[in-house]
Amino acid sequence: MTDETTTQPEIPTTPEWEVTTATALIVLADGTIIEGTGAGAEGSAVGEICFNTAMTGYQEILTDPSYAGQIITFTFPHIGNVGTNDDDNETTNINADKTVCGCIMRAPITSPSNYRSNKNFDDWLKFRGIIAITDIDTRALTSLIREKGMQHGVIAHNSEGKFDIEALKQQASAWEGIEGADLAKDVSIDNNYQWTETRWQWDEGFGTQTQPEFNVIALDCGTKRNIFRCLASEGCKVTVMPVEATAEQILEQNPDGIFISNGPGDPAATGEYSVPEIKKLVESGKPIFGICLGHQILARALGAETEKMLQGHHGANHPVKDHTTGKVEITSMNHGFTVNRDTLPETLEETHISLFDGSNCGIRLRDKPVFSVQYHPEASPGPQDSHYLFRRFVNFMAADKNLPQREE
Repeated sequence: MTDETTTQPEIPTTPEWEVTTATALIVLADGTIIEGTGAGAEGSAVGEICFNTAMTGYQEILTDPSYAGQIITFTFPHIGNVGTNDDDNETTNINADKTVCGCIMRAPITSPSNYRSNKNFDDWLKFRGIIAITDIDTRALTSLIREKGMQHGVIAHNSEGKFDIEALKQQASAWEGIEGADLAKDVSIDNNYQWTETRWQWDEGFGTQTQPEFNVIALDCGTKRNIFRCLASEGCKVTVMPVEATAEQILEQNPDGIFISNGPGDPAATGEYSVPEIKKLVESGKPIFGICLGHQILARALGAETEKMLQGHHGANHPVKDHTTGKVEITSMNHGFTVNRDTLPETLEETHISLFDGSNCGIRLRDKPVFSVQYHPEASPGPQDSHYLFRRFVNFMAADKNLPQREE
């Protein structure tokens, strides 16, 4: 009797001379060629192939700047079936080089079926310059990533089926990867701006923050818009500043609190210029809250180390335990690096852990109002279990101003 739990599906490959009818290819760094049907923009792009297990929210995922340098394999087979709209983009940046490199799907894109949709998913991919491929055995590709790690590869789409196979193989094998790459500067902003939009409400849309209680400076390392909406919804006036802003420039704004956003790339590379500035911000005594890349570079500033993960965490169903409350929350995650818990200094307390693999998911300083989490409490997509963390940040600022505490 065959043990199906140990049988791995094989990825179908094609010799170079047989690639004649496919309109899209995935070419891995080891020379493996996977045929499929093209969608979205035509051309080729090289990146790190990861997989995302979310069943909804593909538009938010594909517009998350944290995916810069990556090609997303969706494990859920039906991607594109609810179309796209103008509200669910998580970045206003339409330069594909500064967001995701491409996407890999199982089933062909169907006509949209959702009252909020105003554009077919394939047209939306073309508009944003995102290369896509369908008719792929995403289960097999995901199994490969789980076993061997996130793969370097090229995604290519040509409607006539014409590909320079050798050039694509060389492009895939020559790519240096994300480890050691500072990608935050590529997706950050150039100039400060104010954010006032609040969270979306059913039948009302987005609101506007008109009477803020707290002045928050947000470092944009590649942020998602829903993070700023969550801050604004909790009474914050949000001033967004570039990732390379200095501590002096930030403190000149007289903030009540400082937020460090999510973003792409290697935290060690971004930390070369950001860590010294974050150390100064910590010494200022101001409340600080970090998310994802912000969590990682804050941890490095506080004396911990980070490391590359084999397959990363990408999805909207990750259970995390908050040691400060004893509660478990289901979270949205998107990261390929992690804080090494064995390097946490005594000044730091580990507050959250992943219940999938036990990896670190949160820290806080024992003697200052400074904390961060590895996951995405703003969700979008994903559950809203972790919105309480924005109130936790607000309570730190409220304590400094002798204002009432809010229930988390």
